[in-house]
Amino acid sequence: MMRPHSAISIILFLRRFALSTAVLVCPSIKSLAADPLSFRRDIMPILSENCFACHGFDKEGRQGGLRLDTEEGAKAKLDSGEQAIVESAPDQSELWRRIATDDVDLQMPPPDSGKKLSAEAKEKLKQWILEGAHYEKHWAFETPSPNTPPTIQNAEHPIDGFIQAKLAEVNLPPSPSADLTTLIRRVSLDLTGLPPTPEEIDAFVIASKSNQKIAYEELIERLLNSKHYGERWGRWWLDQARYADSNGYSIDAPRQIWKYRDWVVDAMNTDMPFDQF
Repeated sequence: MMRPHSAISIILFLRRFALSTAVLVCPSIKSLAADPLSFRRDIMPILSENCFACHGFDKEGRQGGLRLDTEEGAKAKLDSGEQAIVESAPDQSELWRRIATDDVDLQMPPPDSGKKLSAEAKEKLKQWILEGAHYEKHWAFETPSPNTPPTIQNAEHPIDGFIQAKLAEVNLPPSPSADLTTLIRRVSLDLTGLPPTPEEIDAFVIASKSNQKIAYEELIERLLNSKHYGERWGRWWLDQARYADSNGYSIDAPRQIWKYRDWVVDAMNTDMPFDQF
């Protein structure tokens, strides 16, 4: 019986290594410029680096009563009567006026802060205000919305439609399909972090001669049921949680928390739902 995430994994890996003609695409500068600016992608890093220390969530350290990490704070009337951001009106926005001025007594960030906005960062902030200065919540708190796949001839799966549409947009040809030996090596390294054995390669090549799709699905299922799957993918969570077998630094003494490591690996291998994890 398939594990809950196996069907999704099969589709993704089929698209990625076998049936799809996908390549990773870096969008051209021209295509990026044509898109509206994203607060999370384009603006948040600028504000976080240069502004939040004095105009962020820390009430005790906040200067001028201005909070820029929330839309309500950034667009509220200040005690001075000014408004940091006026939608679609940079010249009426105190934020932009302070950024654009040459007066060192008014300039933001202050020269003595050690921060300095690049010309590109200034242009992004101005353009963002012109576009309405829309804030976005962290992606984890956004409700997913349907995205209709492009209609592409010969696209075997909706995922292929998105990939092939992007390839066509940037005028790139598809990569050729991987040979069977390369395919099993890629997917084995991706799912378990380990290369396939010579015997596993031979078995996959032989099975693929009669029905490559079924052979590939069985390969994915075997790898997902391997104990090494949890070891490979649990590592990402453990890295984020700052897990280590020793406490590091000058002492580097061992710590007896390996049971948590094993618990995370087991959670991955049993496909534990995230709300329980």
